[in-house]
Amino acid sequence: MIRKSILAALAPLALAGCAGGGGYAGPDSADIASARVATVNAQQLATLVEAGEVVLIDVRTPYEFADSRIAGALNAPLTHFDPATIPVDTTREVILYCGSSRRSGIAAERLAEYRGTVVRHLEGGIRAWADAGYPTVSNDPSDDPRR
Repeated sequence: MIRKSILAALAPLALAGCAGGGGYAGPDSADIASARVATVNAQQLATLVEAGEVVLIDVRTPYEFADSRIAGALNAPLTHFDPATIPVDTTREVILYCGSSRRSGIAAERLAEYRGTVVRHLEGGIRAWADAGYPTVSNDPSDDPRR
């Protein structure tokens, strides 16, 4: 609904550009989604986590999630990422992360488009989190189904 409203509002600009013999033709859906995606750095995220203000979503594989994750994170692998399954919490912000921020950026675009809101993800991923000295948790290696 919001996406349609934005596109409808921008349509006259696109038409004006065409009538003028060239120029800007309006945004495509990727541009709109990207404008709704922002990053948060490790220090900012740590502050939000400590205050209990976030729902963390790790979009890495279940094996990566088992090996190392931010405490309290939920796993929603990008390979099966469905924005409709991401919890809605009116008191906490959803923030996504992955290993380096590539996959979480893709998931953030999907979630932003689905919800019509700004979605943030961890800049540099869990690597940046660990490099900044913040703790991670992992499953007991004896529980690993790959063994």
